[in-house]
Amino acid sequence: FKAENRKILNEEEVEKCLIHLLETDNDGVKVAASQAISAMCENLASKRAFGLQGIPQLIQLLSSDNEEVKEAAVTALADLTAASPSNASAVAEAEGIEPLVNTLNAQRDGAIANAATVLTNLAMQEPFRVNIQSRGIMSALAEPLRSTNSQVQSKAALAVAAFGCDADARTELRNAGGLGPLVELLHSKNAEVRRNVCWAVMVCASDELTAVQLCRLGALDILEEINLSTGRKSNFSEAALEKLLDNNLSRKYSQMGYLSSSNIISDGFYDCGQIKPGVKFLSLEELSMQELTDRRAIIFINAKPQEENILYSFVDFGLFIIKTKDFPYLPPKIMYIVFHVRKGKGKKEEEKKEEVTQIISEVQDEINLENSHWLPPPDFILLDYINDASKTILPLTTTREQVVTLAQFVADKMGGPIERDKLHDFGWELHISEIEFELKCNVVPIGKVKKGTFCHRALLFKVIADRIGIGCSLVRGEYNRAWNEVKLVDDSPQGIAGLLLPPQEYIVDLMFEPGFLIKQGSAEADQYKHI
Repeated sequence: FKAENRKILNEEEVEKCLIHLLETDNDGVKVAASQAISAMCENLASKRAFGLQGIPQLIQLLSSDNEEVKEAAVTALADLTAASPSNASAVAEAEGIEPLVNTLNAQRDGAIANAATVLTNLAMQEPFRVNIQSRGIMSALAEPLRSTNSQVQSKAALAVAAFGCDADARTELRNAGGLGPLVELLHSKNAEVRRNVCWAVMVCASDELTAVQLCRLGALDILEEINLSTGRKSNFSEAALEKLLDNNLSRKYSQMGYLSSSNIISDGFYDCGQIKPGVKFLSLEELSMQELTDRRAIIFINAKPQEENILYSFVDFGLFIIKTKDFPYLPPKIMYIVFHVRKGKGKKEEEKKEEVTQIISEVQDEINLENSHWLPPPDFILLDYINDASKTILPLTTTREQVVTLAQFVADKMGGPIERDKLHDFGWELHISEIEFELKCNVVPIGKVKKGTFCHRALLFKVIADRIGIGCSLVRGEYNRAWNEVKLVDDSPQGIAGLLLPPQEYIVDLMFEPGFLIKQGSAEADQYKHI
């Protein structure tokens, strides 16, 4: 069809004829009519005409037993709903959502791919997206993601991206086992498939549970490999990688050397230094199990106190409460209920022994279960730092005052101000080595560090700032350098009251004049970063 021919056919009202042909008993005619409708969709007037009266007939054909008819009809619907919200609405109004979801299980690849396309087109409108999602769209997409057809793979991934913006949809995809095949498609040699899959990964990584699962399935490693390739790397692959790293801040800081003000450091974060591309990123548990070496210490954050547990003992119907810290052999996070059975009363001695044995066995099972899950030790010193900083800093009225006071607080905990010409005499390396030797481990809680250099002070500043609501970034430099950047609004110029100036970016001095704010881009800022 040429554009001129389409215009002539539209003027002759060919749409009415084609719609009539959809209702014939001959499957071959239905297929041909559907294909003609697809071709005529490039004419906007024809597209609008079919939207008014042809869509219900096409939806009816989705229930056909003839797979070729089904494919031709859904292909026409894909063309009709492309960039046409009104036609998408007509599909929903004609109760086409359920047949379209069912078509994802069709036998022909073309039908599956186009059904995913129509559903994606409908998802652009919130009410339809919610409706489709309620019908189990993510579970239905799990199988098309496993297809060997690149067109099906591409359209299914695009549909996942369209529906993955909802938390319930992401949960459904996880439960349906759809994340595994989605990650596998990152290996695709088809550029369109890779692009759509990267988009889907980026959308699905919006919550921590899904992001963690994607990482376990190898999405991070694959995306890193893609981004090292000039031929396969794209804006989508870079965005997907960064989104995954936003839910794995330890790895993000290690690889990218930067955490933004929106990257909030939580308990379990650790700084193992910068790693080179292609080097395996080890978990904190794996690092803690390594033998003590002279390598750079891993600094970890864990200000979450272990839950104080209680041992309940019923003795002669009396209740005694005993804290588990008095019983170091009992692991935390388990509540024990032990019944003391008095001799000579009630049950026979054999029954009493069986009951006590059963209770001991259950307790031991819980001990084994608890010990199977490794947890980093709590850093009570850091917890005290956060509590003290909150009491001191939160009452201050301006962000500038809070930043300055926090900088002075951090410097005081990390060895105080250092004179520039005596920086090499500070001796922080020996201090860290002594801590590692004391702990018999390369993993060091930040609260233990009393002589900290740039990287330790900047990390502690970011941790406390995140806890008390001060926005700041963390940037890694070379040779153990790191610094914090904050955005502050300067006071209005003298004589111009009420003028709102744009925020200025500053680097916070934590070493030489703690609390001094260095304007970003100045010679002083460059000197602080590269001394």
